[in-house]
Amino acid sequence: MSFEVLQDKIRRMKNPTVAGLDARVEYVPAFILDKYIAQYGETRRAAAEAIYEFDCGLMDALQDVVPAVKPQAAYFEMLGWEGMEVLERVIRYAKEKGFYVIADVKRGDIGTTATAYAEGWLGGVQVGNTLCTGFDADSVTLNGYMGSDAIKPFLKECQQRNKTLFVLVHTSNASSLELQDMVCGDRLVYTVMGDLTSRWGGSEELDRYGYNRVGAVMGATYPSDIRRMREQLPHTFFLVPGYGAQGGTAADVRYAFDRYGHGAIVNSSRGIMCAWKKTGGDGTDYQEAARAAAIAMRDDIAAYTTVI
Repeated sequence: MSFEVLQDKIRRMKNPTVAGLDARVEYVPAFILDKYIAQYGETRRAAAEAIYEFDCGLMDALQDVVPAVKPQAAYFEMLGWEGMEVLERVIRYAKEKGFYVIADVKRGDIGTTATAYAEGWLGGVQVGNTLCTGFDADSVTLNGYMGSDAIKPFLKECQQRNKTLFVLVHTSNASSLELQDMVCGDRLVYTVMGDLTSRWGGSEELDRYGYNRVGAVMGATYPSDIRRMREQLPHTFFLVPGYGAQGGTAADVRYAFDRYGHGAIVNSSRGIMCAWKKTGGDGTDYQEAARAAAIAMRDDIAAYTTVI
């Protein structure tokens, strides 16, 4: 099962973190962007190619430190078809470099639309006798608040292609409390979603670490809730956003892991991508800055969580 692949990478690097690839144009150092503006003008193509070089440079710097990357589709969609074409190239490059790729798409639709999303992000389209793959990510993020109809098409692709998914359970944003912490009968909504996530993943087919294919997104900004859900969902792998820029700490995220330091991966996006903005230089050191930030994050988490 695919979370087994991810956990193996985490254990090998002793680093349960994922680097977000959420690059806006302003995150890209000027020396990269100016090169493509000179070639393509002030166009979407220039921005997309600049982001591609930037993302590939980040991955070159992080490939022996960080086991996974998480491209956020929105930052590519904002550049139109050029951005989506570059996203496919970014995912391909990431896989060539050995990263586990979590496509942060947060899809949440039903029926044939959900099937199309699932085939596009995890599977492929049959054209004659040939299966033409889409973005071919290893995992995706999903919004399960439309129920199982929004999840089953993705789960089918996961089972056929040895892939995984993460369902939003308790997110890191402040307004998540408006819905996710509402009382539903005698329970909180996010705990109901947690149980649904566990049910969708099942307990009949677990990997050698004891996890199923359906993971949960649990925000770092609510550590007591992470701790509660870790106990409630022993077979569910956690994706933990909110570390760093959103206020989550290494002390907070430690509750996401089991007693072996397994079962979770912690995300940082701007903290790694934009580390060069804190060095006082012109951005030509962006790779060194990103690498240093990723190592500092790894060591920060290691002070509270030991991966065995």
